[in-house]
Amino acid sequence: MTPLRILVVDDSVVIRKLLCETLSADSDIEVVGTAGDGRIALSKVALLNPDVVTLDIEMPVMNGLETLQQLRKSKPTLPIIMFSTLTERGAAATLDALSLGASDYVTKPSNTGSMDAGIAAIRAELIPKIKALCRRASTPAKTPLPRPTLPISPRLTQPIEIVAIGTSTGGPNALAQVLPGIPKNLPVPIVVVQHMPPIFTRFLAERLANQSQIKVAEGHAGADLMPGEAWIAPGNFHMTVKRTGLNARLELNQASPEHSCRPAVDPLFRSVASAYRGNVLGVVMTGMGSDGVLGAQQIRGAGGQVIIQDEASAVVWGMPGLVYAAGQADGVYPLNQLAPEITRRVLQSRTARAAAASSPTRLESQPR
Repeated sequence: MTPLRILVVDDSVVIRKLLCETLSADSDIEVVGTAGDGRIALSKVALLNPDVVTLDIEMPVMNGLETLQQLRKSKPTLPIIMFSTLTERGAAATLDALSLGASDYVTKPSNTGSMDAGIAAIRAELIPKIKALCRRASTPAKTPLPRPTLPISPRLTQPIEIVAIGTSTGGPNALAQVLPGIPKNLPVPIVVVQHMPPIFTRFLAERLANQSQIKVAEGHAGADLMPGEAWIAPGNFHMTVKRTGLNARLELNQASPEHSCRPAVDPLFRSVASAYRGNVLGVVMTGMGSDGVLGAQQIRGAGGQVIIQDEASAVVWGMPGLVYAAGQADGVYPLNQLAPEITRRVLQSRTARAAAASSPTRLESQPR
């Protein structure tokens, strides 16, 4: 296989050296060049035509956001992975970069404490993302799978009482399209896991809140789940749901990461399946890896529904694709149809239950 050709852009000589040595140690990757600022990066992209660019956000002459905007004019599909610091400023700039067309991001290994830890972090986070994004860029867009006609089975007629969403790579932009499309009078709560570190999830929740009709906030322990509200799992915590009678609340824990992630989708999905049984709609959107597959199986095993984002509209079809391959998807939809489909399924399920509850039984309808 021809190695993936990477251009490393960072104003730090130390970071460039760390990236080049770590990436070059992988036989599937070739570092074809480096740049210390955005202007040099633009000229080298035109000259070298790399498969992927890693792009620092804070640089002299031309910063990462300015460089990204210029690159997207000439290279609209080139995978670009932002390198950001684990700070409030870094989080805000990273979300700006994603909205401007960055493919994904990783946090800089400068806070890991040692060179070995930095190398391990790059191997664990950056290299898999490079490979996944390159596979996506080299694969022709697939025709969306056909949507099933409801009801598929009696299982799908149970009233939905909660919506649980899981997403990763490409998720911030996907959520920015889905949550603003949810009406403010949605009669159920929404709980969300987006693979993100601390600080980043708070900024994501704040941005989504400014764009949405429903309330959106970062989850906190003890938060009551109310209709028309969405809660984003905080970075470095698994978020779960506990139900007592008719009341449901959020719980947070720092149990071991699952699928190398905390928060992870599976713990949330397991908890809603346990708390709500068959009255759950699970949604798995764009993301790398297998997080959400086992949780989707638990939701459907309890009698709930699971729908997924289709391959053509996903940045990476890892998470939803594996749910589909496992036979755990009740529907496959393009990103722009997920919000109306979530709303339709919630309202239809509850209308059907209300109609059934108001209908006279066969015994009552018989003459005495």
